[in-house]
Amino acid sequence: MEPHGPACPSSVLFGCELTASTKSYTFQVDEEDDSDHILSLSVVCLSDGAKDECNVVEVVGRNHENQEIAVPVANLKLSCQPLLSLDDFKLQPPVTFRLAAGSGPVHLTGWHRIMHREDDSFEEEDDLSEEDEEELPSIMPAKK
Repeated sequence: MEPHGPACPSSVLFGCELTASTKSYTFQVDEEDDSDHILSLSVVCLSDGAKDECNVVEVVGRNHENQEIAVPVANLKLSCQPLLSLDDFKLQPPVTFRLAAGSGPVHLTGWHRIMHREDDSFEEEDDLSEEDEEELPSIMPAKK
């Protein structure tokens, strides 16, 4: 049975890598897409080949006045904090992840959640006509 409602959610695994040669990654969706998209980050971690240096990852997005803003979300170092849980940190695209310091490699993982808009055809199925209501059995009181 398909879920009914204004939107049907789906999730796709997300991942990207930031390195000395690829310092940024932009997550964006097609402007023509009328679905709602949320990027939910779970973990940011250093991987094989990382040096023992500070690796600062920042998120570049837009604030409520549509001005670009960069916010550091992780400062990783191999010897003391190689991994950080972001506990489903939610972002709306477009958003850019940037390696502001260090050479990585740093991996970001999470879920791309998509809320698909459905057409209104389900409303016809859920509406009961007056005739259907009359055919429903009445509720009988419980016997003691």
